[in-house]
Amino acid sequence: MTKKVRAREGAHKWKANEKLTGLGKDVIEDILHTLPPKLKIPSRSTTNIIYDKTNRYFVLGPRYGMRSAGSMKQVKKFAQLMCAADFSKELIKSKTFATLREMYYTAEGWDAGSFHEQGESDAIIEDLEVAFGLKREDLGLTPEEDGAAVYGRLVVNEEDVVIDATKAGRGGYTIPPTIDDVEFARCKAKRVIAIETMGMYHRLVQERAWKKFDALIVGLKGQAARATRRFLKRAHEELGLPIHLFCDGDPFGFHIAMVIISGSAKLAYINHELAVPDAQFIGVTASDIVDYELPTDKLRALDVNRLKQLQQDPRDTPEVW
Repeated sequence: MTKKVRAREGAHKWKANEKLTGLGKDVIEDILHTLPPKLKIPSRSTTNIIYDKTNRYFVLGPRYGMRSAGSMKQVKKFAQLMCAADFSKELIKSKTFATLREMYYTAEGWDAGSFHEQGESDAIIEDLEVAFGLKREDLGLTPEEDGAAVYGRLVVNEEDVVIDATKAGRGGYTIPPTIDDVEFARCKAKRVIAIETMGMYHRLVQERAWKKFDALIVGLKGQAARATRRFLKRAHEELGLPIHLFCDGDPFGFHIAMVIISGSAKLAYINHELAVPDAQFIGVTASDIVDYELPTDKLRALDVNRLKQLQQDPRDTPEVW
């Protein structure tokens, strides 16, 4: 059945613009009352990250921190945060995008002073994300990397350019960082099969698995980028497609699948936009290795340590797998 889902670019950008405008008004109000401007920000520390058993993904807990211009230790960071907010607001107003790297270099001209390294500017954007419940893409900022690729009966409308994922070349349609701006114009697939490695993705495309299984074949390119995870989330919720995950049968493959299913601890503040709790891991399983006589490698010390870490993860329970 053909399905059509419009992108929600306007709603996301409108919300971001309203939040940033509100921040500016609050700062002015504080100044007029001779109070130091401040911003309340949920804590992203590991002690404030909680696994929500009801929603089945990581979320932030109740603890908050405060960015304040009234503290000598924080005044520069607060000023940089305001500059970043202004930078994002201009991007939204002009309907343009910039990479996180571009903002880092642009900051060299800010009155608030530049950053010593990009990790500092990225953290400022994360502050804005978590404070306002936004994604960096909503703020007009994108990472350097794109998402991976998708092949199958899907037609999208990207900035008034209509793209058929079966006619976009042998590599398929490249998932852009701004996937929320893309309209799902038509979809005749019945499921999504997401593959960890791009080698296997290309093999399945070559074997026309997308046609045989009525599926959208998605290449994850290892640990899935945010754009890829957002694509899977939209495909599941908006197109009603079940998500099947096919990863390597090793501790790292299991973790790649789990991040898609239950989100990551680092992105606990936006897992509601990324996690797909109903996604199903379909292999490679230990029984597959036996049943199909697959070649194996010995576990390395690195693998054993990763398994021990997974044993402590609240997401890795028999109910999930």
